Amino acid sequence: MAEPIISVSGLRGVIGESLTPDLAVRYVAAFAATLPPGPVIVSRDGRTTGSMLAAAVQSALAASGKDVWDAGVASTPTLGVLVRHYGAVGGVQISASHNPLPYNGLKLFNHEGRVIPAVAGKKVLDGYRAASFAWAPHDKIGTIRPLSDTTGPHLKLLLETVDVAAIKARGCKVLLDSNAGAGSLLGKTLLQNLGCQVTILGGDPTGRFIHPPEPTAENLKSVQEKVVAAGADIGFCQDPDADRLAVIDEQGRYIGEEYTVALCLDHVLRQKTGPVVTNCSTSRMSQDLAEKYQAPFSRSAVGEANVVDEMKRVGAVFGGEGNGGPIDPRIVYVRDSFVGMAQILAAITSRGKKISELVAELPRYHIHKTTTPLAAEKLPAAYAALQKHFAEATADRLDGLRLDWPDRWLIIRGSNTEPIVRIIAEAPTADAAAKLCTDANAILQKV
Repeated sequence: MAEPIISVSGLRGVIGESLTPDLAVRYVAAFAATLPPGPVIVSRDGRTTGSMLAAAVQSALAASGKDVWDAGVASTPTLGVLVRHYGAVGGVQISASHNPLPYNGLKLFNHEGRVIPAVAGKKVLDGYRAASFAWAPHDKIGTIRPLSDTTGPHLKLLLETVDVAAIKARGCKVLLDSNAGAGSLLGKTLLQNLGCQVTILGGDPTGRFIHPPEPTAENLKSVQEKVVAAGADIGFCQDPDADRLAVIDEQGRYIGEEYTVALCLDHVLRQKTGPVVTNCSTSRMSQDLAEKYQAPFSRSAVGEANVVDEMKRVGAVFGGEGNGGPIDPRIVYVRDSFVGMAQILAAITSRGKKISELVAELPRYHIHKTTTPLAAEKLPAAYAALQKHFAEATADRLDGLRLDWPDRWLIIRGSNTEPIVRIIAEAPTADAAAKLCTDANAILQKV
């Protein structure tokens, strides 16, 4: 059996192939072995295989001597809030995020309500591979009980960050595309509490997606048409576990995920200036906005855990990843589509503008992404060749190789799971971004 794809904070794989109940049990037992005494909260997105995995995960935790609180279907950021709110020692979210239906996965949380950082993730992985865990005797088995209120604590925190009365007075028409994922449960309640007229697509979290789950332009074409048909002021599109948000404007145009953090950040920095963090492959828009508002800006390596580490280190007021994942430390150190919705609605209201007008005010860039085959052992030589060729650029080896110019950047990163490199460029025009990727690829072919 192939091993699942493993990151610092969890894993994902194909059900029945690289992800089985047996594997989930062993992985979660290894996680339990790293935790102090106390309860663990388990939740899942709406995928049809989620309840099966939840049973395996809860059994593994109970058999490890942990009391389990079952949150049922809940979004990933909601789990983070619940862990912190109820004082749990950890959490397990069952979700494969934007991956296709055959996939599912496990994401691990620590007592702070954030995905576990790299050091803790390595301990879990080492324990899993070494079978370093122990089952509790019959009189030490944990209990399993349901949590009654799984959305209230998250909703309360979200409403405290915006002017609810003002948003209600605006009375926005919103189309929410939850795509049969976990986002509809809190999404509908949040929008109704903000006085919005809501049209929901995929509002029942069955996991039977109405379109491919990743909220990209290609996958959301049908939703764009529905935003116009509904006469909506804005369309919000979530991925299955609701930690990512893409935006569609009132004209039915796909604004995209890269703009989510930037739109939120512009609104937040108008109210309070402070450090900002994004990962090294997120649009330059956030850096430009930080400079505009004279806010300290820093980058992290790719990955939510890395962004959170840097946010905590610098005391960031806001952060996130360009895949549509804003992180508001006032709520929880987790990417959160609900933060995106609340802050963007607050921006529309406070500025008295349409979403298309707010987008038009932001710095304008184009991102191009591609991959090319390359063995891992060739990466050092590849980075050296690229750095030599683009000698006029500022080089950074934080995560792969990032090359910066005043108005554009290029990043080349090796994959952790395949013998390929990912090439991403951003520039003022689409052609310029594509040319950076093409030029980089030509150099890599000679390594």
